[in-house]
Amino acid sequence: MEKDVAVIGVGQTYFVRGYEGSIRELAFEAFREAVQDAGITSKDIDASVFCSAPEYDKQRSPAGVLAEYLGLIPQPTFYIETVCSSSSSGVKVAYSMIKAGLHDMVVVLGFQKMSEITSAESQERMGRGADIQWEAPFGTMMPAYYAMYAQAYMAKNGLTHDDMRDVRLKSASYGTVNERAVYRKGVKAEDFDPKNPDAKMAGAVAWPIRVGDACANADGASCIILANKEKAKAFSKKPIWIMGIGAASEAVNMAARPDFSKGLSVGYKAADQAYKMAGITAKDVKVAEVHDCFTIAELMAYEGLGFAPMGEGKQLIREKATYKEGRIPVNVDGGLLSKGHPIGATGGSQIRTIVLQLRGEAGPMQVPGDPDIGLVHNVGGVGLYGNVTIFGR
Repeated sequence: MEKDVAVIGVGQTYFVRGYEGSIRELAFEAFREAVQDAGITSKDIDASVFCSAPEYDKQRSPAGVLAEYLGLIPQPTFYIETVCSSSSSGVKVAYSMIKAGLHDMVVVLGFQKMSEITSAESQERMGRGADIQWEAPFGTMMPAYYAMYAQAYMAKNGLTHDDMRDVRLKSASYGTVNERAVYRKGVKAEDFDPKNPDAKMAGAVAWPIRVGDACANADGASCIILANKEKAKAFSKKPIWIMGIGAASEAVNMAARPDFSKGLSVGYKAADQAYKMAGITAKDVKVAEVHDCFTIAELMAYEGLGFAPMGEGKQLIREKATYKEGRIPVNVDGGLLSKGHPIGATGGSQIRTIVLQLRGEAGPMQVPGDPDIGLVHNVGGVGLYGNVTIFGR
């Protein structure tokens, strides 16, 4: 494929449980790092795309507020929301605008300050991500939805609680070396033992999902700067090119979905598009970031992305094939399970990780062997939206 649009700058805040500043200041931290990384100023940027889940924001129409604060007016600004996949959707929009010739350089900034509301309010808003007429009134929550997928998957494919636990053990091993992660403590197998009174990870949330199987809310921002071929070559010594983009959606109501044991359809449908556009297969991917809001989500993503046959994703974690030294390293920055999940910022954080990996700048998280192709899998809601983006040097 032709290399027309590249990432030339990336930035991310520390992900934290309670950010003390405003969303302006949160956005600025990620933006400052990205423009310094790209070697540009705000005057070089033609348009901006801001991404978040608005039900958590006290500020209405945040794009205009943030664009003004970051010095991005009078250039046009846009606001994108696909829940947890908002900032990867923003990258697709920015890519499209550059490909269309409308703009030469676009900034995509995802943010979320989830601590502005209580945990109870946050759960209620997550529930309203389902159909408010037919499902949300019955008290549905994100853990319960993923628990249904886990139950179906376990019944059909022989997945065990230990397999899910081992996903978290991998995540935690990399979270300890990611200074931007909210959860940097090591996790041991005994932390999941229900017979151990000190096993904080073992408590049931929505069976078979336990405390250790779920990611945590966080505050944070991420920033990605994209440019056309001419600008990329002029400004960047290490442009990372977008090779393929895929996106899909699914029925919001669970009753309309045919087979829970096959995972989230948006992942494999978006992956098919991205692979075709990039002209590669899953075997060509050297490092990946997948949406692991729950341990079962990572296991299902292995199969949806073609890293393992349907029903055999568990073998990858059993064989440690998704560790940094394995055949297909996945979430070696700790993933959502360790980094935390500031909804609007998550996709951009995943992209930042892959960009750093392909540049060889990921520090203690760097995958050996000089990876040249990376993949980002970002899901919104319970598989309501899905984006897969493939990057190359």
